[in-house]
Amino acid sequence: MTSQFSKKGEAWSARFSEPVSDLVKRYTASVFFDKRLALFDIEGSLAHADMLAAQGIIGAQDLADIQRGMTQIRGEIERGEFDWQLDLEDVHLNIEARLTSLIGDAGKRLHTGRSRNDQVATDIRLWLRSEIDQIGALLGNLRRALLDLAAQHSATILPGFTHLQVAQPVTFGHHLLAYVEMFSRDAERMVDLRRRVNRLPLGAAALAGTSYPIDRERVAKTLGFDEVCSNSLDAVSDRDFAIEFCAAAALVMTHVSRFSEELVLWMSPRVGFIDLADRFCTGSSIMPQKKNPDVPELARGKTGRVNGHLIALLTLMKGQPLAYNKDNQEDKEPLFDTVDTVVDTLRIFADMVPGISVRAEAMRNAALQGFSTATDLADYLVKKGLPFRDAHEAVAHAVRICSDRGIDLADLSLAELQAFSPLVTDDVFGFLTLEGSVASRNHIGGTAPAQVERAIAAARAKLPPQ
Repeated sequence: MTSQFSKKGEAWSARFSEPVSDLVKRYTASVFFDKRLALFDIEGSLAHADMLAAQGIIGAQDLADIQRGMTQIRGEIERGEFDWQLDLEDVHLNIEARLTSLIGDAGKRLHTGRSRNDQVATDIRLWLRSEIDQIGALLGNLRRALLDLAAQHSATILPGFTHLQVAQPVTFGHHLLAYVEMFSRDAERMVDLRRRVNRLPLGAAALAGTSYPIDRERVAKTLGFDEVCSNSLDAVSDRDFAIEFCAAAALVMTHVSRFSEELVLWMSPRVGFIDLADRFCTGSSIMPQKKNPDVPELARGKTGRVNGHLIALLTLMKGQPLAYNKDNQEDKEPLFDTVDTVVDTLRIFADMVPGISVRAEAMRNAALQGFSTATDLADYLVKKGLPFRDAHEAVAHAVRICSDRGIDLADLSLAELQAFSPLVTDDVFGFLTLEGSVASRNHIGGTAPAQVERAIAAARAKLPPQ
């Protein structure tokens, strides 16, 4: 009988009359990027071997030898001593060849009842599940940092914008809570998609299942999967879970990018709302005065990278017939890079947010520009009995006059305000202050400091444990 592995290591070499060319080896090999799956490959193999022994498909001594050999291989990988070989193409064949060299025929029996098709699908799901858990924790850390900063500024006033024009005054704490909401939804998506990631493909073999009396539920339980993939064709060819993760990751990065854009704007000397700690910024090679917000700028740029990976995976899958195709080797690098980018970005932002210095006076002065309390004056008139559209028109006239004179609504005298509506009385000035404006939005989701403090407490209660 021909050995499973030729001298060159190919598992299928007896079928071919000439060796694979070196160019094709380099073009088709994945070992130098999929080796990050190694420890998960070992974990899946040990669960598979345990099931094979429990079902009487391999003997108890084979199982013991496999466990012993895998323990040694795991140690070699963790110490950086494992000899990864291009000739063995991928992480799976590298580990299997090393196992066989250590324990002999028992290593050759490990692959009974499975294929690399269901093996790699299992490895990716195991790895991605672990990364999703890490991302969930990092999202919690970022939300915690934002909440801490928001708590310090629950009453710090800055202008709220629409169309990048001053709209109404809000508090900085309330503004930060908007990002807490975004990242909370991101965390919810991670939890939800994890359920679909956490399904076991192993046992589907190449595409049709196996004739061996395997116990897929046992393997699923051993590996902590919630259930097994119920169709063998779909199990080996499905990459929906990877696409769904990349879509959720793209949303995470989109929210990071929106926050980054604001940080860049706020840090500009022409705005001057905040400053970032020096360790998150760089200077210029020619302009000694520069302090550039490189971290948020780069995060904004990396968002395009993650979005691109989502499109790459969608394009990869769109034309594939059932079942497994070699195209699917191209799923790993976009997925791996997406995870790396999101993890690094969340980690650095959670570290950066506590170092944000807030320039409250600059925020307040900006809120005094652009007639940000105009809506409050209109609401005041409505409460006095004027129909809203009439109130809107009266305040618009007042704003135009103030704009021409270069003053704010609060600078008008009582008599001048009464010229726009006789319903105005001397209590109006309490509604035209910035503090009065934000305090009046005292409802769930409003910007009143009391509501901001309640929202912070509610958001903290939803954080994952540290």
